[in-house]
Amino acid sequence: MQTAIVTPSYSGDFDRCRLLCESIDRRVVGFSTHYVVVEKKDLSRFAPLAGPRRQIVDERSVLPSWLVAVPDPLSLGRRRIWLSVKGPPLRGWHVQQMRKIAMAAMLSDDGVLFCDSDTVFVRETDLAVLWSNGRFTFYRQENGIAPDKAEHLGWSARAAGLLGIGSAPVSRVDYVAQAVGWRTDTARDMLARIETVASRSWAAALASDRRFSEYLIYGRFVDEVENRPDRHAPTETSICNSCWSEDALARRGLASFFAQATARQPAVGIQSFINADLGLIREAAGLA
Repeated sequence: MQTAIVTPSYSGDFDRCRLLCESIDRRVVGFSTHYVVVEKKDLSRFAPLAGPRRQIVDERSVLPSWLVAVPDPLSLGRRRIWLSVKGPPLRGWHVQQMRKIAMAAMLSDDGVLFCDSDTVFVRETDLAVLWSNGRFTFYRQENGIAPDKAEHLGWSARAAGLLGIGSAPVSRVDYVAQAVGWRTDTARDMLARIETVASRSWAAALASDRRFSEYLIYGRFVDEVENRPDRHAPTETSICNSCWSEDALARRGLASFFAQATARQPAVGIQSFINADLGLIREAAGLA
């Protein structure tokens, strides 16, 4: 079974993405191609990262033509928003999700591992371990969404609406991590389901409302719609050990956090909004 790696990124995360690429080149085997998907204006910035097993992809080749990136006036042009006639303006993190979905649907590989730019591999790994007897690793955390996480519960409810799940509008199962694997055949089936329910393209359906999470949509599709246990190997251990807050990082310390990586979690993710020193991350990852 063949697996690709996909990373949506942007100029502000270039240095983190470069570190991810270095760690993949040094430590990861068992994949076909690493695709880095960026906005057209960022292509030249990311071009040096291309190589025999890495392609820099223009988002225009995977997103619909009606979704247009323009400077965000609220940030004095430092950031971008994506406008369309299909719904409200979208932020970069919304479009990054759509890039992932589009790539998963169009790839000929059997599976795809999404790795965010702020992920780094700290141990050698063969992505063949994501497959077991034709089943692909499926990350899910039972009761992983706390009752007070209104935003996440809203994403879960939106997923139910997009997929036509009327029996349980909200699920507390969490599917979100910094490195997540999808089957591409399942992704295509998921999009076909959305288009049947919405009577329009999957992209137009998502863009009509900014409340969505690609991982919750996929997860709920697998658990509640697809009903194909022969395709998926559920696990509560993400391939990536993630840090989501400055407090957590301060308590553990960067070196200690990285040292926790095991063979089952060869990647570490330090969320970019924490603003941890990239030089220290490079050193802790053994890539200095």
